[in-house]
Amino acid sequence: MANEDLLLRQMPHSLEGEQAVLGSMLIDADCVKDVMDKLRPSDFYLRQNREIFETIYSMFTYAKPIDGITVCEEMQKAGTYDENTTRSYLAQLMEITPTSANVMEYAAIVRDKALLRGVAQAAAEITAMVQEGVGEASEILEAAEQKVYAVRRGQSAQDMVPLRQVLPEVLDRLGEMSESENHLPGLSTGMSAVDQKITGLNKSDLILLAARPGMGKTSFALNVALNVAKAVHKTVAVFSLEMSREQLATRLLASEALVENNRLKTGALRETDWEKIAGAATILNKVDIRIDDNPMLSVADMNAKCRRLDDLGLVVIDYLQLMTSAGGKGYAGENRQQVVSDISRMLKIMAKELNVPVICLSQLSRASEKRDDKRPMLSDLRESGAIEQDADIVLFLYRDDYYNEDSEKHNIAECIVAKNRHGETGKVELRWMPEYTQFSTLDTRYDED
Repeated sequence: MANEDLLLRQMPHSLEGEQAVLGSMLIDADCVKDVMDKLRPSDFYLRQNREIFETIYSMFTYAKPIDGITVCEEMQKAGTYDENTTRSYLAQLMEITPTSANVMEYAAIVRDKALLRGVAQAAAEITAMVQEGVGEASEILEAAEQKVYAVRRGQSAQDMVPLRQVLPEVLDRLGEMSESENHLPGLSTGMSAVDQKITGLNKSDLILLAARPGMGKTSFALNVALNVAKAVHKTVAVFSLEMSREQLATRLLASEALVENNRLKTGALRETDWEKIAGAATILNKVDIRIDDNPMLSVADMNAKCRRLDDLGLVVIDYLQLMTSAGGKGYAGENRQQVVSDISRMLKIMAKELNVPVICLSQLSRASEKRDDKRPMLSDLRESGAIEQDADIVLFLYRDDYYNEDSEKHNIAECIVAKNRHGETGKVELRWMPEYTQFSTLDTRYDED
């Protein structure tokens, strides 16, 4: 009897829900677009239902008319047509569906059952990992979190996605960009000259911001973080392994209020400063910037914390060389090089998983100090060439007046785009206001040299 129970036990699914969704789309083509936003072919448990939905999905992508007859013909072309059952089954779907008005309720039932199947599959895989005992507990925990997170996002790590499923998303995005005024595919940095060069901060990109100490790396990253939080009202996660949360908040306040940073540090404030601070504090209270100043964070820790944030838009990490490996150990020499390589690779994976841009700050070696032209180059990236490979965009900050007191470019910074997977390299000039720890665009946009 126990064996019979096991054979009868099935994964969660709703036959009636799946049939009602398909029937609704066949009798009312207007509801197809709404269902496409909610369901994917893998959400259907029964193979025949999945094949019918895949056919409708493909037809919708190419704007073909959808009804019982056209779907039947399309399935014949695709080779998923069964002469004995398909035509009668499609007719049955249209007969048993009472109304298409409730299609979103039917879709919600199918989606819920698919989520339950995903949870069950993830639980089985996690149990198998624990029983096999391969790897350390922290690694198994990280893998388990990833599996559950993949279910939450409605993605399976094992599934290969057909191109026809990706195309509608690409076409929708192109439509949105063509309608927008700035034609910028990514989030704006707040500096139009930089945006034009790198096409904004794009999802799943790892952006490396590197410079020698004192060039304003942290200020630049905070300027970008604040602009994203204000402009698109998304959550921005800032992981600071060097500065405390109070120091970061002070810099953000100085930048927003345009009150000298030194006066904020010492408390030597004027009456007018308090008015500016009050106005800036009101604005900063409305943005969602989360700060973590734990100096012992690993990529796995950051990834886990970011997964728990709703509506995440950007991640900022200050800075790469201070991060620890997953085990939290310290390394030196060649081992340290390997660790930094591993960390940079994990950061790129994190950016793809979270589907948000990740800005990671990095130190540069002293090699540039020994050259006559002290502008940084890719070969100056400290400790690992793997950083250069993993990053989608590499930005360097350089200020000539830092090295030459009589420089003509006083308080002018160069943002050098040394690597750019989305377009051209080159440099843009920015105004640097050290008293407010703020960068802004110059009237002269950029130099093509």
